[in-house]
Parts: sequence; C-alpha cells; structure tokens
Amino acid sequence: MNELINDLLRREADAISTIPVNEGYEAAVEILYERIHQQHGKLVTSGMGKAGQIALNIATTFSSTGTPSIFLHPSEAQHGDLGVLQPNDVLLLISNSGKTREILELIDLAENLYPNLPLIVITSNEESHLALTADVVLPTGNPKELCPLGLTPSTSTTVMTVIGDILVNLMMRRIEFSSEEYAKRHHGGYLGHKSRRLAKGMERLAKEKS
Repeated sequence: MNELINDLLRREADAISTIPVNEGYEAAVEILYERIHQQHGKLVTSGMGKAGQIALNIATTFSSTGTPSIFLHPSEAQHGDLGVLQPNDVLLLISNSGKTREILELIDLAENLYPNLPLIVITSNEESHLALTADVVLPTGNPKELCPLGLTPSTSTTVMTVIGDILVNLMMRRIEFSSEEYAKRHHGGYLGHKSRRLAKGMERLAKEKS
C-alpha cells in the first residue's frame, strides 16, 4: 500500500512539475491589473463540475488577496446570473477538454452582453475552440488522471489548482499586497489573527526606522 501511495504522489508531483510555462502568465497578470486595479472591474471565474469547484476556489483566493473576483456558474448564467458581468471585467474559464458546452455558451452570452471582454482560459486542449477564442491560454500539460479508470478528474484538477495559485501569487506581487491589506479582508480565524499580528509588526518596524 505504501508503495502505491508513493507512486501516486510521485505522479501528482510530476504533473505539477511539467505544467507548461509560457508568456501567458505575464499577459494574464497585466490584463488583470489593467482591468481590475486600474479600470475597477473584477475577475469572473467559471467552470462546470470539478473544474467549477476549482474556479470557485480561485475566485475566493483572489478576493482575499486584493483582487475582486466572483464565481459565475455557467448554467445559472443562462437564467439571469449573467447580469453580474460589467464592462471592465475579465473572464477566467476552466475546461479540461476545452469543449464544455456550458462554458462555450457562456462565452457567446458574455460577448452579446459586453463585446470583447478579455478571456483567460485554463485547459488541456490548446487546439480547442475555447482555447482558440481566448486572449490568454494557460495549458495544463494534459496530465493522465490518477483514477485507475482514467476518468475521474484528479490530476487535472490538481494542476488547475496550482495554475490558479501561481496567478494569485503573481498578482499579489504585482500589486504589492501587504499583510495589512490582507487583515482588512480576512478578519476571522487564525489567518485573520496572524495577518493582523504581522501588520502590527511591520508598522512597528516602520516607526522604528523613521
């Protein structure tokens, strides 16, 4: 059993280490910075199924680190929730296959409401219509799933999560996000306490230097 677990861990780690790194990351950060931090838009993430859960996680992490973001369910978008979109927003869509019907329909709906919203896509299929439509494509590397059937989203969702984490970290550095700003957005729990303590420490150091 331990040998199997170690093999599974190795395969997950290998998938992460072979995520393709391209110029799309820098382009995505600049789009987010311009539209959200200069033009006061927001990031709108979306995905179906497991990819949707990753998109939700990315949205909440961005919001807690200074970049306003929400998750839009692609099916609910067809029943009125599309109205959350605004002219300066950015769409971040996740689809492993690049063929998810609801995501492709969401692009058409968004385009009809506000033409030319920037589109960032996380996918394993760089030749898909979704990828070819995007302004920025962040490929997953199309790793094989850990699932013994090769079906259940597992390794693919791991790399999607990591790509989201990279974007968040790059954005935090781009806006020079501080522990003080983090504390304003995350008041409760251990992280809220820790961020306030760090902010007070930084404030004390600044006073000592002055």
